[in-house]
Order: sequence, then C-alpha cells, then structure tokens
Amino acid sequence: MSMRIWHQSFTVLGDLPGYEDAMRSHLAKVLRPDTEVVFHGQAAGTYPSNYPGDDIGYGYTFWIHGNQWVAAGRAAEAQGFDAFAMCTLPNPMLREVRSLIDIPVIGMGETCCHMATMYGQRFAIMLFIDRMIPLYLEQIRAYGLEHRCAGVVASGLKFADVLPAYQNPGPLVEQFQDAARRVIRETGADVIIPGEVPLNLLMARNGINRVDDVPILDGLSATLKMAELMVDMQRATGVKHSRAGWFNSVPGRERLDQVAAFYGVDRLKF
Repeated sequence: MSMRIWHQSFTVLGDLPGYEDAMRSHLAKVLRPDTEVVFHGQAAGTYPSNYPGDDIGYGYTFWIHGNQWVAAGRAAEAQGFDAFAMCTLPNPMLREVRSLIDIPVIGMGETCCHMATMYGQRFAIMLFIDRMIPLYLEQIRAYGLEHRCAGVVASGLKFADVLPAYQNPGPLVEQFQDAARRVIRETGADVIIPGEVPLNLLMARNGINRVDDVPILDGLSATLKMAELMVDMQRATGVKHSRAGWFNSVPGRERLDQVAAFYGVDRLKF
C-alpha cells in the first residue's frame, strides 16, 4: 500500500540548488517504489545566508526556529501525509511535535543513535557545528544511550567545504575518511554517524558505508526507512504515540490553535 512522507529539512531548500535533487535521487534507490517523499525546507528568508549553522549553533535561535517544525508537523497531518520525517540530526521539538499529531513522527538524531547500537557497541557522531556538541550530548542522555556513545566530535569539515564537493567529491571524501580514522582511534567508536545531512548524503552518494572495519551510518536513509516502518506498524497494529503524561499530551486542538495564533505560529504556512 502506498504512503506519502513529509520530509522536513533545517535548510531553506531554495537556497541550495541541486540539494533536493541529490536527496531525491538517493532516496529513490532506498525506499519502496510506492513511497512518495515530498521535500520541505524552512521558510524562505529564515537565515541570513544559505548556512543554518549561524543560527542553530545558539540555543535560543535553535529553539525559536523550532516553531517551524511544529507548524510543519501540524500541516503534514492536516494535508493527509502518512508520516512526518524530521531530517536533521538535532530533531528540534521532536517530543512536542509527537504530542500534537497522530501520524508517526520520526527524528533523525533519535533514529541514528538507536540504530547505531544495532551495528556496533559504541557510536560517535561527527559534526560541522561544534557549538552544538552539548545539545547532542544532552539528547543522547535523554535517549538513554549515554553509555553507548563514544563521543560527539567536530569533524574538521565545514558546510562551505561540503557543497562544492558534490561536483568534485574525491578530496573531501578522503578528508572525511582521515577524520573518521582519527575519531575511531581516539574514541574507540565502532560505528560512525556522519553528522549533518549534507555530509551524510555526500558520503552515501559516493558509496562510503565503511571506513576500514567501521560502518558509516546513512542517517538520511535510516530516517526515511524508519518512517516506512512506523507507518506499516500503525496500519498493521494501530499503535500510535503515547498520550499519557506531561510530555505526551496537549490540551486540545482548539486551545492549540488559540495559542498558536497568540504567538503568531499560525502565520508559518507550509
């Protein structure tokens, strides 16, 4: 049975020509033929440049941009999508979005960390935005995986280095492999999560799924495959998100609409 998945990026896709096409062509090789992925980014003008890290590297601006994820999740359910896939490693407002909607909500960071434990004993995450390391460590503790994490480290690669490498990947692939070997040697990690989606996608498109004996997890594919699985589970068994307790429940759709209007979140259209 076919399904439609709402993909949500932390980038403004219109600012990154070719990036959406690269994701689309990669996922076409990974997902089932009857799965439709509809790509969405942040609203035009969200950032001062095509690089989100200037904003999301700071706690307050990271969280306030999270309002777009709330609006996007609600729009995904209202428009009849089968799942909402948060395709960014820090999966902002993950618990909050799950509390608001009844379709499956999949966070890339949560998915990658849990899946990494199925491929090895201790994983490491390699990032561009080293300012965000404390956030990832806090999230990993919340996932209950602190003892399975070997480290969250700066890759030494930058967003501005990765985009040109889509045309000439060889040198950057070698830099990544060298950096991964250093991380493996220094942390003892036996699985690597290659950070933000642009770097993840570049490695996956170039067949880099291993450095020596250590698997390199394709988190974008993992997230969308998990979306397929969760839709299948909901259809087959009826299982949905918990609605028990403070984190999982909300006061009701009418009150949500009132609060969204009061703070202007209702003006964020998807």
